[in-house]
Amino acid sequence: MITIWNKGWKPFLVLLLFFLFWEGITHFQEIPAWLLPAPSIIFKEAVTSYPLFLPDIGATLKLAVTGLLLGSAIGFLIAMTLHLIPSLRNAFYPFLILSQNVPIIVLAPLLVIWFGFGFFPKLIIIILVCFFPVTIASLDGFSNVPRELMHYMRMSGATRFQTFAKLELPNALPPMFSGLKIAVTYSVMGAVISEWLGAEKGIGVFMTLSSSAFRTDRVFIAIFIIIFFSMLLYSIIVMIEKNVIKWKVKGEE
Repeated sequence: MITIWNKGWKPFLVLLLFFLFWEGITHFQEIPAWLLPAPSIIFKEAVTSYPLFLPDIGATLKLAVTGLLLGSAIGFLIAMTLHLIPSLRNAFYPFLILSQNVPIIVLAPLLVIWFGFGFFPKLIIIILVCFFPVTIASLDGFSNVPRELMHYMRMSGATRFQTFAKLELPNALPPMFSGLKIAVTYSVMGAVISEWLGAEKGIGVFMTLSSSAFRTDRVFIAIFIIIFFSMLLYSIIVMIEKNVIKWKVKGEE
């Protein structure tokens, strides 16, 4: 997560002031803990009850990472196929848009009916929310190649495969990583939403049980866990990007 907070001390200061304001307002206004617990109460509960949600973290993280990897790979393959076969792109591009217009909360019960309460329907939900940003970003990267470079490749007698491998693919990497950054923020939340619909363990299950018992402090613990792992996975993508797209990093420096 260091890559997210490497802009100096200002983000830490803003975050500290936010928690201090939150702590102060709950004490001065005497807000009940079941309605809005203070950060100190949430932290204390996290320390004392971590054995309860520790197995849930592993289950959610496994689901989120697996869905992210599969969704990103499928998204990139779809983008590559549609780019290399323009007739397929014209035929199937509208269906990519339509795939995002069906609310997950409506689709999820159908997946449970079709595939049961196991790991597979939850995985499908995460794949559906992760593949789209990678597909669209990669397609834009493949298409937005500078004309002069494309003209140079044609003048040099490069084949279609050589043009794709040496020009279009490298040009698509920065947009593709932008799509990955969007997908990674969806993956953890997608895993939690899928767990709401039926699971034995996971942060979504922990959040549902805590909400039903009016344990607002534990609900906030689940929220902070989701935020933490979303930022962690985002930081990993940023580090991979810096090592893969070195020419971009040098240009930014």
